[in-house]
Amino acid sequence: MDRATVVTTDETLINAPVTLTTCDREPIHIPGSIQPYGFLLCLEEGSRRVVHASANAAEHIGIDATALLGAGLERLLDPTALAEVERALEVAAEEPKLLTVPLLTGAGRPAYRVVLHRHDGLLWLEFEPVAAGEANVLDLATLNQTLGQMLTAGSVLEFCQFAVDQVRDLTGFDRVLMYRFAEDASGEVVAEAKREDLEPFFGLHYPATDIPQQARAMYLKNWLRFIADVDYQPAPLVPVLHPEHQRPPDMTHAVLRSVSPIHLQYLRNMGVAATMTISIIQENRLWGLITCHHLTPRLLRYELRELCLFIGKTFSALLKTKQQQDEFAYQLHIRETQAQLFEQVGRHANFLEGLYQRKPTVTDVFDCGGAAICFEGNIITLGTTPTKAQIAELTQWLQQHAPQDVFYTNSYVQHNPAGLAIRGTASGILAVSLSQESGDYLIWFRPEVIQTVTWAGREQKAERMENGLLHLSPRQSFEAWKQTVDSTAVAWRPMEIKAAEEIRLHLSDVRLKIFNELQARAASLSKLNSELERSNDELDSFAYVASHDLKEPLRGIHNYSIFLLEDYADKLDAEGTQKLETLVRLSRRMEALIESLLQLSRVGRQELVVAPTDLNAVLEDVLDVLQLSYQRIAQLVTVHGPLPTLRCDAVRLREVFANLLTNALKYNDKPTPHVEVGLAPAGVRGPRGTGQPDDYYVFYVRDNGIGIDARHHETVFKIFKRLHAQDKYGGGTGAGLPIARKMVERHEGELWLESEPGQGTTFFFSLSKHL
Repeated sequence: MDRATVVTTDETLINAPVTLTTCDREPIHIPGSIQPYGFLLCLEEGSRRVVHASANAAEHIGIDATALLGAGLERLLDPTALAEVERALEVAAEEPKLLTVPLLTGAGRPAYRVVLHRHDGLLWLEFEPVAAGEANVLDLATLNQTLGQMLTAGSVLEFCQFAVDQVRDLTGFDRVLMYRFAEDASGEVVAEAKREDLEPFFGLHYPATDIPQQARAMYLKNWLRFIADVDYQPAPLVPVLHPEHQRPPDMTHAVLRSVSPIHLQYLRNMGVAATMTISIIQENRLWGLITCHHLTPRLLRYELRELCLFIGKTFSALLKTKQQQDEFAYQLHIRETQAQLFEQVGRHANFLEGLYQRKPTVTDVFDCGGAAICFEGNIITLGTTPTKAQIAELTQWLQQHAPQDVFYTNSYVQHNPAGLAIRGTASGILAVSLSQESGDYLIWFRPEVIQTVTWAGREQKAERMENGLLHLSPRQSFEAWKQTVDSTAVAWRPMEIKAAEEIRLHLSDVRLKIFNELQARAASLSKLNSELERSNDELDSFAYVASHDLKEPLRGIHNYSIFLLEDYADKLDAEGTQKLETLVRLSRRMEALIESLLQLSRVGRQELVVAPTDLNAVLEDVLDVLQLSYQRIAQLVTVHGPLPTLRCDAVRLREVFANLLTNALKYNDKPTPHVEVGLAPAGVRGPRGTGQPDDYYVFYVRDNGIGIDARHHETVFKIFKRLHAQDKYGGGTGAGLPIARKMVERHEGELWLESEPGQGTTFFFSLSKHL
């Protein structure tokens, strides 16, 4: 509440009983009476004659209030004291000024403190008796120590604790509280100094209704209020009404002002007998109160009250600095944590891992209960969060209802009733969009504000009947009770929202950088691929031309070597004959290699002739051909069929089956070789992921042969690479498996194997269903 707030009071309620419907309009600034620990005189500004006197004047100075009306101050003061007071009245303002003077009346000319101020067209003089032997309360060393502690406080809460400690040390009150107002005008006790035997109030919340609006407005104008005894009998003004207005004089700045009977009953219900309250005002708003309670009546002299007021005003002046310290410390934490997080993001190949794999994580940047990283369909959670299914529903809601880059709320239920299910962990949500189209988000969660808030008694005020009239009675119970705070989290601070936005922008920059790098890499790979295709084409052409052109002269060498052996063997010695036989054998070997090279080049150059093909017939043709080399082929090969009909190049697949079956029978050291052929189970996948039943057939050829060591599983697919000597297992060029793999790849599939030495080998190959 600030000074501009308009608070409506009703002057027709003067001297009327307060009811349930009028308590919020009680004119507390014009009570028409004072507390009786002093007496009051009001002077007319021009004549300096008494126009109001409190009815208890006789009790203090032995002169009846009516006898003082119209009199001057010379009735009470000697010339010296009168001159001093007159000088003070000349410059009087709303701010009070203190004098100590002896009075002419009373035994022994008693000394009184006189508090002067000017307000409502009147000069106010409030007299408080000075007790005999009073010592000076102004201890500069203690005051200096107090200010030093307040200056060195490292946080607002520590600052509050120093203040209540110092006020209690100075005053001796049984309990001193720092009471901070919230946005909804309720209050919370954030610091406490008390007698050890008293029940603590620290952490208790008080409803806004405990302090009416007109009282809050008064607190902004009058920094300190004091009640020496809640059971006092008010001393009325004589006369009650202002000389120029049909109302009592405005006592807003009066020290002795009588207080609302509602407030006195409130204090009695708390068990408090004396109280002092000091306003904490920041930028014309009531930030809080330093509230002092004593369980027995306690009269605190004016100078000591002023010293406490000095502490309150000093606190108010320094409060902004302490808040800035808190803000700066938290902001520094956010900045440092952000910097570490960004460094981690930059170090990881997968930038998302930098957000959660090491400390600090995204949950450490600012205060939250947990966080979720939702990216490309995956959800990674940290801390206390809703379930992944609930987070997925939240991201869907964000996509539909929160198109902005940053969405935040401290009560998600107010936006989406379905949020009731997650309010325990996620009443507060701060979400930044990484890619709204795909539903990628970084989300922080805050739980419901302390599931319960402890209030200092029930808020409701009670009605009571007295003399046939309905009266308002303040809360009778101050036992702590708990009220559930529904679906609300601690609000997100502007610096937290800004930090979340900065994280979003940084991640966007990282993703853009990765995208640009991938584009550049893709362009480079595309260029390399084009060059490789051209090189392969040139190599295929060269291999075809070279193998085709070499075959003719090689055939001539072979034939002439045969002729020499047939026609001139009898003319050659044994060594010459052996050399010619070696030449024939080598020429045959070279012819086989050239034929393999020619066949490999043809596979890459020739287009597939694709047509629906029954693989059962293809395999039957292959077995018929192998029957010439293996007489018992039907007993050696088992086909687990039937095999499917698919679109393929029948000639190429016939060569694939022939190569795999030939190798299975050839590289076998068992007395009875055995080979199985069939469709692989649905879960079999190739190294590149082919094999999904909707897109591929996967076949296998399994033998019980010699097996292949794992380190050679890829070597066998390299052209002209043999694992055995030329004279073992029937020889071979080492080109069969590379040719078979290339034929399978032309069918958009892949060829791979599983094997262990001595355990046989299983070759798998996948063929596309969409040729």
